[in-house]
Amino acid sequence: MKKVYIAMSADLIHPGHLNIIKAGRELGEVICGLLTDKAIASYKRLPFMSYEQRKIVVENLKGISQVVPQEELDYIPNLKKYKPDFVVHGDDWKDGVQKQTRQRVIDILKEWGGRLIEPPYTEGISSTELIARQKSIGTTPNIRIKQLKRLIDNKKIVRVMEAHNGLSGLIVENAFIIENNKKEVFDALWLSSLTDSTAKGKPDIEFVDLTSRSNTLNDILEVTTIPLIYDGDTGSYPEHFQLLVRHLERLGISAVIIEDKIGLKRNSLFGAEVSQQQDSIENFSYKIKIGRQARVTQDFMIIARIESLILEQGLDDAVKRAKAYLEAGADGIMIHSRKKEPAEIFDFCNEYKKFSNGKPLVAVPTSYNQVYEDELAKAGVNIVIYANQLLRSAYPSMLNTAQSILKNKRAKEADENCMSIKEILNIIPGTNE
Repeated sequence: MKKVYIAMSADLIHPGHLNIIKAGRELGEVICGLLTDKAIASYKRLPFMSYEQRKIVVENLKGISQVVPQEELDYIPNLKKYKPDFVVHGDDWKDGVQKQTRQRVIDILKEWGGRLIEPPYTEGISSTELIARQKSIGTTPNIRIKQLKRLIDNKKIVRVMEAHNGLSGLIVENAFIIENNKKEVFDALWLSSLTDSTAKGKPDIEFVDLTSRSNTLNDILEVTTIPLIYDGDTGSYPEHFQLLVRHLERLGISAVIIEDKIGLKRNSLFGAEVSQQQDSIENFSYKIKIGRQARVTQDFMIIARIESLILEQGLDDAVKRAKAYLEAGADGIMIHSRKKEPAEIFDFCNEYKKFSNGKPLVAVPTSYNQVYEDELAKAGVNIVIYANQLLRSAYPSMLNTAQSILKNKRAKEADENCMSIKEILNIIPGTNE
C-alpha cells in the first residue's frame, strides 16, 4: 500500500481531524506524525494532554495504522525517514504562518515523487475557539499541578510572570505576540509576597497572613488555567511550612519557593542595607526535609532560594548551600542577585552545571534586567521569573491618571491612558455570554 503521512497535535480531536484522516485512508496506509509536547511548546502553549495521552487517543482512531513522534514543528526529519507517497493537510496553511512550512514539504516530497494532498478546510470548526472554550471552563488542581514539570521537561526556558489579583492573572494567561511564526506566551504565574502585600497596601515583612494570601490565590486560580508558583518567603517555622505545603498542594499550586533567611522578613533587593540574617545550612535543610515529608505527590515542587549573593556571602557559600539543599531533597534552586550585571549569576550557573545531582535552576532578573532569556537558558537556567513588573507598571499609570484628574478637574484628559470599559470587561470570561 501507499504510505500517507499526516501530522497533528491532536490535543482536541474534532471533525476536521477526522475528515483529514478519512482523506488519507482513501490514499493508503496512514502514518500519524504526532507532535511531541516539546514540538508543540516550541511555538505555542503546552497541550492540555501529554504526548502519551494523545498517542492513546490517536492510536484508537479509525484509519490510523501507525503513530510516530514528530519531534519538531518542521516536517522534514520525519518525511526523510518515512518517505511517504502522500502528505495530507487541510488547505488552510496556504497562507499565514505555516506558508513556509508548506513549501518545504512540497520541495522535499519532490525528491522521491511524493505529493501533497490538501482537502478543503472544514468550515465551522476552530481549534482556537475550542481551546478558548475549554479554558473558560477552567481546570482542576490535579491537572494544573503537573504542568510545571511538563513545561520544564519540554521547554528551553519556562517564562513566568507575576500576578497579584484575578485580573492580572487573566492578563498574564492571555497575553501573547506572534514572532517568527511562533506564539510567544507566559507559561506560568508567580504570586509574589512583595506584590501581594503591596497591592494590599501592606509592608513586605510577612505581615499578610496565609488566610489573606489564600484569598488572592483563589481569585487567581478561579480565572486561570496555567501553573502557579508561590512565593513562600522564609517558609516560617518547619511545622508551619509543613502545613503550608499541604495547603498549597491541595489547591493545585505547582511549586513553592522559600528563602534561606530567618527573622523579620526584609525584601532581598535591600541586601546588606538593612538587617537580614541567613539561616544555617542545617536548619534550612531540615525545613526542606519536613516539607518533602508533608507532600502527597511528587508533582508538587519545593524550590530553595539562596540569598548568599544578596547578603554578600560570596559564590562559594552559595554553591555550598545549593549542594546541601539538593541533598536535603529540594526539587530546584533559585539563585538571587541584586547586582545590575548578571556576572555573578553566570558564575553560579557555571558551578551549578558541575553538580551530579542538579535540579531545575530559577533566576529572577529584576536588577540585572538587561539579560536575555536565551542567555539565561544557555547558562543553564530552566525558569525565569518576572517577579513584579506588572504591579510596578500599573502604579505610575494610576498615579498619572489621578494627577491628571486633579489638574484638569475632569476625566477627559485621562482617557488617553485608560482602556475602555468594554475592552476591560472583554478580558473577563462570562461577561458577554
